Amino acid sequence: MKRLLPVFFLFFLFSLQVSAQNNEFEKELYIGVGGGALMSSIDFVPSVLQGQHFGIHGGVSAKYISEKHLGLLLELNYAQRGWTEDFPAESGFAYSRTLHYLEVPFMTHVYFGRKLRFVINAGPQLGFLLGSSATMNDALASDIDAKKQENPNVGMQYSSKPRNFDYGIVGGIGMELNTGVGNIELEGRYYFGLGDVFENRKSKDDFYFNRSAHRIIEAKLSYFFKVK
Repeated sequence: MKRLLPVFFLFFLFSLQVSAQNNEFEKELYIGVGGGALMSSIDFVPSVLQGQHFGIHGGVSAKYISEKHLGLLLELNYAQRGWTEDFPAESGFAYSRTLHYLEVPFMTHVYFGRKLRFVINAGPQLGFLLGSSATMNDALASDIDAKKQENPNVGMQYSSKPRNFDYGIVGGIGMELNTGVGNIELEGRYYFGLGDVFENRKSKDDFYFNRSAHRIIEAKLSYFFKVK
């Protein structure tokens, strides 16, 4: 969490600077809804072979344009993150785990253009775990049970309990179209987790992973209507 504090500090300094600009600009306030698809994985150290894990995300947002080309974007989203492991086809093994999160990104919003805008969003994001679900086939379960008798660290990612809190940096680029009855925005984002999904060796000596952080690619379609 300490690694994220400078980001919050710079973000709020920038917000204050934006708010302190001249008052001649007509400020804009938008409320929106949006959602889309995501591909996620976990950056495990020691590494775990993975394919892409697909999920959905969506929620509500508030966008405040306080200066020409600059504003703030706050969202409240639900997201399905997780990972799917990649095994050799001949092994017959299969495993995937979905982690359900409530996400709260605080982003600086930068745009260029009028009716058609090029947009850039970036800032810190907090995540709160709502629950998790996993699927493991019988072949993998039997193999893990046999190997654990020799090495209790085998399959730690299957039995470890995920942390309830996550944090990181999110950024995205996209296009926004003003239709006259609202704004439609299409955006691609990347989330770089700074926190770990599981307890790590830095905090507890008897834990297996040095790192287990989220890496997420998102596609999002949003609709905004102007309030002010």
